[in-house]
Amino acid sequence: MPTPDATLSIAEQDSVFRPRKVHGTTVGVLTEELQAAGYEPLLTPVGRREHETRLSGAAMNPQAVGPGDLFVAVSGARAHGADYSRQAVDAGAAAVLTDAAGVDRVRHQVGYRVPVLQVQRVREAVGPAAAVIYGNTAASEPALFGVTGTNGKTTTTYFLRSLLEELHRPRGQHTGLIGTIEISAGQDAIPSQLTTPEAVQLHSLMALFRERGIAAAAMEVSSHAISYRRTAGLYYDVAGFTNLTQDHLDLHGTMEEYFAAKAELFTRRRTRTSVITVDDLWGHQMASVATGRVVTLATAGQAAEVDWQVVDVESDGMGHRFTLHHARTGERLRTRTGLPGLFNVSNAALAAVMVLEAPDAPYGRQEVAEVLQERDPFTISVPGRMQVLCETPAAIVDFAHNPDAMIRTLDAAAATKREGRIILVIGAAGERDRSKRPTMGAIAARMADHVIISDDDPHGEDPAQIRAEVMAGAREAVESGGLTTQLEEIAPRAEAIERAVAVASPDDTVILAGRGHEVHQDFAGEHRPIDDRVELSEALLRHGHSPWEIMDSTVRQSSLQTDGVRNSPAQQSDDHG
Repeated sequence: MPTPDATLSIAEQDSVFRPRKVHGTTVGVLTEELQAAGYEPLLTPVGRREHETRLSGAAMNPQAVGPGDLFVAVSGARAHGADYSRQAVDAGAAAVLTDAAGVDRVRHQVGYRVPVLQVQRVREAVGPAAAVIYGNTAASEPALFGVTGTNGKTTTTYFLRSLLEELHRPRGQHTGLIGTIEISAGQDAIPSQLTTPEAVQLHSLMALFRERGIAAAAMEVSSHAISYRRTAGLYYDVAGFTNLTQDHLDLHGTMEEYFAAKAELFTRRRTRTSVITVDDLWGHQMASVATGRVVTLATAGQAAEVDWQVVDVESDGMGHRFTLHHARTGERLRTRTGLPGLFNVSNAALAAVMVLEAPDAPYGRQEVAEVLQERDPFTISVPGRMQVLCETPAAIVDFAHNPDAMIRTLDAAAATKREGRIILVIGAAGERDRSKRPTMGAIAARMADHVIISDDDPHGEDPAQIRAEVMAGAREAVESGGLTTQLEEIAPRAEAIERAVAVASPDDTVILAGRGHEVHQDFAGEHRPIDDRVELSEALLRHGHSPWEIMDSTVRQSSLQTDGVRNSPAQQSDDHG
């Protein structure tokens, strides 16, 4: 199994998702299943040989195709996947799934060497087709716990995995994780290229999980994954909703369209039980449109007519203790999280309720209550999510990359009531929603004492222009509000981090926001290695402070571990919806 900091080829990345043994099917059976699902497949040519052709895998990239695979040829922005049919068939593809435009391309490339299945909506059919090949059904393991929302997906899935592992380990079973930071099957972790992999990879992962005795898995489900049908054909035992705030409008256009994408997950055809956090109007709206069994959760303030509510929140070290109260039964469960911020109380509460409300679970409610109260499953390190690296000064790396997340992070820092200043390093991604850049700058100026604006991932944009747009919002906030916030613009990012630590006193709090666990920056396609956690730790050491050891396996190797030898960066996520 590759290490998380390995750079994998397309074929290598795909291969680590695949099980050793595959359920498999025939082209004839696949055609019948797609017909029953309403996709109206057209198989050519028609004959006994074509119907009996065996399929033992599926791939959407010709470089990932292996013998016996179904090659899925989708029309893309620059080319049609069917244009690569010869490469796929030469690599062993046994059949092709494509649309009407792709059929002619396949025949031009390979003639009638392999059968072709034609459907109108290829992306929608990919998941159901892969499910047939890999033997995935609504009743098959692992039990899937999906989490969607603008903020909190990663932390909630880590909390879910921790709690589920405590419940399944005594039964000789383990849990899996599919998310932004990593994909893991039990103790084996591999790098994650997208928040949610493609449909063919997800379905092969389900078969791999079963092969390795994975009884339950927590999965981040982004709006990108839902819109691009990457989760098609999967059935969730429980799906959870965190929140909805401005983000990804470059893809969805409006908040209403963004909401509609998320809402697709909470239908009875996709999910058995939906757990919806109803702390704002979007949450209430999600609960009202969800179909099937719906459970509501309120984690902030007093809410009427909810199933579960968070009450009796108390500070406990850097984290909080809280009680989950069931409004109808009167049930009360006391637990805690060691992670800073009230938003992590919300994340922990959602994870707990999702597990408590899971249908047909092998564990009982009392067992869950005992684990929540005695095992402390929500005091874990989540890479790059409110990750504390030092106490004096307080030094935190967080993934906050949109206005709501920035407010939550800075609120959490202020709630610690440290006497010193908040020193913040922020940036904004290029080729994304530009409207949030000045908003982010204004929030930073209003809530921090010293703001250093630097680069995030410029992608194909001019980094200086991005910084200027963030700075414009910060300056306007300072001038209109009569603030004394100190503003600086420093690039590259490593120098901004160095400056933040250099000006910090032991009572101050240094926050690096926006990048979290990511280990390189994208400058017009050039990947430049940088890990905020490593840069911050090294800067703290240079200035005589004592940072904690970074224990998680996602960190980029640096002089902290390898005497100055820097490894190749892992491919970072670009799919956080």
